Amino acid sequence: MMDFATSTDPTVQAQLDRLPKASSAGDILTLDRIRELCARLGNPQDRLPPVFHVAGTNGKGSTIAWLRASIEAAGGTVHAYTSPHLVRFNERIRIAGRLIEDRELAPLLEHVIDAGEGLDASFFEVATAAAFVTFSRTPADAALIEVGLGGRLDATNVVSPVITGISTIGIDHAHILGDTLEQIAFEKAGIAKPGVPLVTRIWKGSGPGAVIAAHAADVGAPLEYRFNVELDRGVNRYIDRFGEIEVPPGALTHQLGNWGLATAMLRHQSTVTAYDPVKAPELFDWPARLQRLTGPLVEGLPCPVTLDGAHNAQGAEALAMRWMDWFRGERGYVLMAGILANREPEALLGPFAGIVERFIALPIPGHDHHDPEALAAIADRLLGRSDSIAAPSIEEAFAALRAMQPTTGTIVMGSLYLAGEILRLSGQIPD
Repeated sequence: MMDFATSTDPTVQAQLDRLPKASSAGDILTLDRIRELCARLGNPQDRLPPVFHVAGTNGKGSTIAWLRASIEAAGGTVHAYTSPHLVRFNERIRIAGRLIEDRELAPLLEHVIDAGEGLDASFFEVATAAAFVTFSRTPADAALIEVGLGGRLDATNVVSPVITGISTIGIDHAHILGDTLEQIAFEKAGIAKPGVPLVTRIWKGSGPGAVIAAHAADVGAPLEYRFNVELDRGVNRYIDRFGEIEVPPGALTHQLGNWGLATAMLRHQSTVTAYDPVKAPELFDWPARLQRLTGPLVEGLPCPVTLDGAHNAQGAEALAMRWMDWFRGERGYVLMAGILANREPEALLGPFAGIVERFIALPIPGHDHHDPEALAAIADRLLGRSDSIAAPSIEEAFAALRAMQPTTGTIVMGSLYLAGEILRLSGQIPD
């Protein structure tokens, strides 16, 4: 699994250059390396504030963002470890509410990389250990930890959480996690711990839900899935055995399910008691998720351009449904997409058949991706068109969009790496 980062700070870049893009173990997941690395660092994962551990195919990062917003809305402070970063490595590590600064990051990475000499630890394992080290040094009311891949053998799965959560189950990383929903559910359920509540949006009567329920029972983790979120006559409502919570209309938009999971996780644990999910929408921020673009790339365009990190079939289907809700009955939509080489374009573009008017294919700089010419040809076939555009660069893609002068709306999707580069070019750096 390839990963890398760059920095404008030379001291940080010197350490990033030491990080492996991939360990020689390749896609073989194991907890052995992260356990040994943490042991060499004094086991910082055992000295964290109360941990909320979240897995899922889609929505886990948004759930982390809702947890953070809910706790901060009540005056609390949180650490958060998320991945991947969009523009800067610093985005992965948030210390007591703020992104780690370069002057802190450089010596932190040096310390962890030096400790891991000879271990063949991966990029993600080093990053995870670095987060544990800095979180263990700084007081906070909670530590929010997002699983990187799967769960059972993910490097984050050495923590001792007060609660765990699973957002959604979909087909992704099938060559590692399995090619059925049940296999993937088993990997996600691997974050369950004895005596620690496991909260999920997935009904236990479904195939994946039954797998999660069985594994939770095996390890002795109380399973909590009996909560509901709904939009009732314009009011967002959360319901569980403790009662109901209402949030004003429009406050949650497309994030109702993720807000609901975060709220359920908070209400089904008793360690962190100060939180406010009703005020959370005022603080919620999660870049590249239906984010409105500003800046030079979209200058002169007559309609909004929205950036979304959807990069698998489940995410694309959800995005297409949301788009139809927004622009029901209107015409003239444009879809722009860049797709990594290890993804199937049909799965990401198929949900937009019959919805979009035009398509522009983009490259993803620095990553193996589907050639824009080939992607445009696939789009023509799937979307029933013959005028899709293949842009050789992101800038030229937006120039082509500007020449179209779309009248309704445009969405850019297909890869978080693409989203990060677009945010960089737009000057919308996550903070």
